[in-house]
Amino acid sequence: MLSVREQYRRYSLFVLIASLGVTVFLCLTPFLSGLLGAATIYVLLRGQMRVLAGRYRWRRSAAAALLTVEAVCCFLVPIALLVWMVVNKVQGVALDPQALVDSVRHVAELVRDRTGYDLWQESNLQSLLAGIPKLAQRLVGGLASFAVNLIVLLFVLYFMLVGGLRMEAYCRELLPFSRSVGRDALHEIRMIVRSNAIGIPLLAAVQGVVAYLGYLLFGAPSPLFWGVLTCLATIIPIVGTALVWLPLALYMGLEGSWGPAVGLALYGTLVVTHVDNVVRFVMQKRMADTHPLVTVFGVFVGLSLFGFMGVIFGPLLLAMFVFCVDLFKRKYLDRKPDSELFLPGGGDRA
Repeated sequence: MLSVREQYRRYSLFVLIASLGVTVFLCLTPFLSGLLGAATIYVLLRGQMRVLAGRYRWRRSAAAALLTVEAVCCFLVPIALLVWMVVNKVQGVALDPQALVDSVRHVAELVRDRTGYDLWQESNLQSLLAGIPKLAQRLVGGLASFAVNLIVLLFVLYFMLVGGLRMEAYCRELLPFSRSVGRDALHEIRMIVRSNAIGIPLLAAVQGVVAYLGYLLFGAPSPLFWGVLTCLATIIPIVGTALVWLPLALYMGLEGSWGPAVGLALYGTLVVTHVDNVVRFVMQKRMADTHPLVTVFGVFVGLSLFGFMGVIFGPLLLAMFVFCVDLFKRKYLDRKPDSELFLPGGGDRA
């Protein structure tokens, strides 16, 4: 039995660790997207790091530098280009709000001519003009935060790659399991990270490309821009891409192009929407099987916590939470032996 002095030391150390941990977490909250991004990309690149540093005997610093450049080219540049395209459009609206007013007036006139309902009212105009400066301010703030988190991501990723083996061994020792169970648990976590970090952007890119082809086929205006917006709209749960192709089809119909409008609506309903199911079916055979509800609610959680980058991190965190709860149930409530904890079908993960 521990003495009073030893108990005092143990609990004092625990309180000190918890207090400092909460303080550090609160201070690092603005950089959580960058930290989580670094951890996610590290999981995707750790295999290449082992090959370069182990098989080819590269210095870890040189291998880490090369893989950091790869992360910039393969992950960050495409994201930056998508963000730049959308920001460029929004910036044009903020600098020339009259162009947006003219576009809205044109749509309102089309609706009035087709339905007899007048959407154009002075109060609507005032609300629209008042919202443009606020949108521009939020955009500038979001871009600044995005740039800072990208720098944090690259800085942390480099040092994670350099010290990856020691970091993984340290984390494995901290897990409340035996060495074998801890190793299997980390493997499952890596599978979850790969499934979300690759699956969600891949699904968005495929739906964006398929929608872009449909916009070209049916003669939609600015097909590339709307294709990018469709790619980004896949992050919105439930409605997703319909927020783009459905209003676009309605606009084309109001313009008088009813044939292409109906074709685009059918294409969006039958092709763009169902691409989601096909891609998920293919990915489930190669990656962790994450339930769609985890993705849906994870996006809600991620957007509220991390903004745009939460599209990936939200589902990832929720999937990790479900996995930990399921592991606790199997090990301590069901009392399964360690050899059966990670068997296929060993737990009903949502």
